[in-house]
Amino acid sequence: MPKTQQEIIRQGYQALVNSLGVVDAIRFIQHFTPGQGDYTKERHEWLDQTPVEDILTSMRQRREDDETQYDEIIE
Repeated sequence: MPKTQQEIIRQGYQALVNSLGVVDAIRFIQHFTPGQGDYTKERHEWLDQTPVEDILTSMRQRREDDETQYDEIIE
C-alpha cells in the first residue's frame, strides 16, 4: 500500500531529527522554508527612506562591535 503524503513528511522529519538532532534539523528546515512578505519591496521602502551616510555609519559600527570579525590575510 502506498504511503500518504503525511506519512512521508512525518518520516522525512524523523529521519532529519535522527540524523542531525532536533536543533540542526530545525536549522536545516528553516534554510529551505520561505519566509513571509516581500523582502525586496520592504528593503527598497527602507532604503529609500534612509540616507546612505546612515547606512554606512551603521555598517562601520557593526564591524567595530563584532568580536568574531577578523581581517583576512591573502598572501
